[in-house]
Amino acid sequence: MSALGAAFAAALIVSAIGFKKYIWFISIGYGFAVFAIGAVLIGMFHGNMDAGLLAACLLFMVYGARLGGYLAYRELKSTSYNKKMKTEIKDGKGMSIGAKCAIWISAAILYICETSPVIFRLVNGKGTDGFVIAGLIIMVLGLVLESAADLQKNAAKKINPRRFVDTGLYRIVRCPNYFGEMTFWTGVFVTGIGSNTGALQWILALLGYIGIIYVMFGGARRLEIRQNRTYGSDPEYQAYVKKTPIMIPLIPLYSVEKYKWLVA
Repeated sequence: MSALGAAFAAALIVSAIGFKKYIWFISIGYGFAVFAIGAVLIGMFHGNMDAGLLAACLLFMVYGARLGGYLAYRELKSTSYNKKMKTEIKDGKGMSIGAKCAIWISAAILYICETSPVIFRLVNGKGTDGFVIAGLIIMVLGLVLESAADLQKNAAKKINPRRFVDTGLYRIVRCPNYFGEMTFWTGVFVTGIGSNTGALQWILALLGYIGIIYVMFGGARRLEIRQNRTYGSDPEYQAYVKKTPIMIPLIPLYSVEKYKWLVA
């Protein structure tokens, strides 16, 4: 089986957890699918993999374990989160098996496209170069940002669960976890520069990168709508959202609520 096929099969198997609860196709299943892809690549290429590409695959595994574990813990242990999400996310009980299969397969394709820059570098026999080193640095930065944002939010909510979070990284951007996610996948995309061969490889890599950016902005829009509903009457919150960018530090984009095409 080709590396792309093996990674796709791994993503399908792991993300099938979504058949229990459909949102898990793109949450818990997402994190652990990326972990599985990293593990499969190490297994297939361990004899021909240099230190840089091994590091990239290990970062897939660290990223996936952290995200999947965090989301699983929140789903299974956080009563307040589950109570809130019951009104925000449909339970999918009325969803047909065909619709669930469509989400499952589409999600797995996205995960393969996201990781494809590393897959193609391995398949094409390209070793570590400056683009891989730069990509690894960006990936680590994204992972640190995303992890720190989640920890800071949890700490702030323990102190005051009813207040919006505007401390730590949240002082400079309202969705630092999403910004960290985009940073991580920017690093992955950078690792593929100079190694992709042919239009198809470039198309898949671009689809993965653009796809995850779209998903993150869609997530930010959902969060903004939810926070406006919860904190909209709070003058401190209104002052905060008017001066703090929603997704990218220093970029004066303060709201995405009006962009209805962001339906991810």
